[in-house]
Amino acid sequence: MTTPTLCPACGARNDCTLADPRTVDQACWCYSVTIDPAVLQALPDELRNKACLCPRCARVDQQLRGAEPT
Repeated sequence: MTTPTLCPACGARNDCTLADPRTVDQACWCYSVTIDPAVLQALPDELRNKACLCPRCARVDQQLRGAEPT
């Protein structure tokens, strides 16, 4: 069984505001980033669309921090 507050890929907290009744009225972190569709496709079918990925597994940590100059 998948828990909505945990990442289906690694089991860590996913920080999804929509999964927490206390923060359901706030925009989730995932609204401000672009998640590569290949990352989602890599999940087994039974884990897709059940819970949000955590920022690390979604591979968006750098986007959340702001792009660092290269």
